[in-house]
Amino acid sequence: MNKSMKLMLATATLSAGMLAATVSDSFGQGRPRVGIKGGLNASSLFYSTNGASNKKERIGFHAGLFAQIPAGEFFAIQPELLYITKGASADYNVLGFNGNNSFNLNYAELPVLATFKLGQTVELQAGPYVGYLLNSNVSSNGDLGSGITTINRDNFNKVDYGLAGGVNIYFGKAFVGARYEQGLQNIAKSGTANTLLGNAKNSVGLISVGFSLN
Repeated sequence: MNKSMKLMLATATLSAGMLAATVSDSFGQGRPRVGIKGGLNASSLFYSTNGASNKKERIGFHAGLFAQIPAGEFFAIQPELLYITKGASADYNVLGFNGNNSFNLNYAELPVLATFKLGQTVELQAGPYVGYLLNSNVSSNGDLGSGITTINRDNFNKVDYGLAGGVNIYFGKAFVGARYEQGLQNIAKSGTANTLLGNAKNSVGLISVGFSLN
């Protein structure tokens, strides 16, 4: 399956979710929940072979919308549309000069999560996600100078995909949540990105707060 087909599949999944919302109302299984969410990420790189890396976590953020579609008393499907930052950072010490370089990848992401409700407060979630790379750069800050250098998007696989799982705890209409995402697609495709990253995949932990609008 090529990248365009994967992106089309993601769009079709979201459309199917919206249709399922209408169907679920018709069968009296409850109103879909729609809301907003955002929070902090700690992202890094995962190597599927022994490609060692001294890169450490990059602290970023995510923000977006979610819809929760009931499919029974204890089960729902939750599609989301997020802007999310990923990547990694590394400190350097060159001839006594110190600083930090951050490798930045920013995606539009669509998770579609099976949601298992443990009463009215706790939810367990798991499912796939697909993301589309919006931009990429390296930011530097240290003794050797500061600035941002853009890396050609054509060096990357523009479509990222993987698996996600986590938990939400509701307090009325508000909630806090924690989630881990593991990418299954190599980040780099060619050129400079491939030289820097090899077979690295995205790996990110998210802490979210959100609010249901209905």
